[in-house]
Amino acid sequence: MSINSLAGRGLAARSFNFGPFGSFQTRRPKMVLDVHPPHLLFLGDIKNPLDAKTAMGVLEWRPEHCIGQFRLPGCEIDLGLPDLSPAEAFEAGAKSLLIGVAPLGGEIAPEWMESIRLSLASGLSVVSGLHQKLTAVNGLKSIADAEKVALVDVRMPPNVHRIASGKKRTGKRLLTVGTDCCVGKKYTALAVWKALAKQGVDVTFRATGQTGIMISGSGIPVDAVVSDFLPGACEYLTPNAGENHWDIIEGQGSLFHPAYAAVTLGLMHGSQPDLMLLCHDPNRTAIDGFESFPIPAISDSIRCYEEAARLTNPVARVAGISLNTAGINKAQSDRICAEVAESTGLPCFDPLKNAIDALVLDLIS
Repeated sequence: MSINSLAGRGLAARSFNFGPFGSFQTRRPKMVLDVHPPHLLFLGDIKNPLDAKTAMGVLEWRPEHCIGQFRLPGCEIDLGLPDLSPAEAFEAGAKSLLIGVAPLGGEIAPEWMESIRLSLASGLSVVSGLHQKLTAVNGLKSIADAEKVALVDVRMPPNVHRIASGKKRTGKRLLTVGTDCCVGKKYTALAVWKALAKQGVDVTFRATGQTGIMISGSGIPVDAVVSDFLPGACEYLTPNAGENHWDIIEGQGSLFHPAYAAVTLGLMHGSQPDLMLLCHDPNRTAIDGFESFPIPAISDSIRCYEEAARLTNPVARVAGISLNTAGINKAQSDRICAEVAESTGLPCFDPLKNAIDALVLDLIS
């Protein structure tokens, strides 16, 4: 399967030169990481394109950091990069193996371990956004130390242990939310940030997941924060700002996901969004990997998100619908967007297929 047909669609807030898109701005230091680019993207033996969202996100937004892909037998995902061994990638200039897979549960598969050890022995650092820590795997640290390379665990929460206050903060905030996981929350937030930034709006992208942190080098992996402190960490991530400043916050999970709804709710309550963009895959009828849980109607999703968000921001509202129409041609995509816009009374767009500069300015005005 090629990258052009993948269904999955993540940046953060520090001063960061991001190619043609300018710089990220910050008002307090965040979790700044050296992710040792350029990378060899590790895809393992995965078959589900949604599991490749980390590699896809890094390749989409930082292509200059991607030298090749490393696939094991049985892998059905092809990013269109050269297939390289760790030794070949090192010779080509790679500095790290980036684990580009995000499976359910966030565990390092046992069959990947030989590839990770081989990469370290070849002189590559290893970068991972999985819940299981590289530094906790027996034997990896000694190999890394011997080869003078690094083990980089991106999904490490900052030392911010505070209970949320629920107090209103200055500035404005937009949060992407979804009817499911992997429906375009990162990509939508990135596209909105880019469109506003190039039009001179005072705007910051706030990364909340491992892929965004890998792309930009900072942020808070909110699903690694202890639940009691999650809303407080999100308050810290989106601090007081100027009256006309907008934080564009990367969403996580879904209120309708049986495993990940909790992180969605904590992120909403802590970030206190003024506006939300609801992200949806029109081809999906059930939660991915949980087929007995149907995806609710868009109108029901809007109502649920607004009710939940209004605990900490009474004026929070869904301001638009972002559709992930990967695999659908432009004419069909435009027709679906028009139908959703008519049924909801809200602007609807695919951020990768539609021009959104004027639209996003209207959203925040």
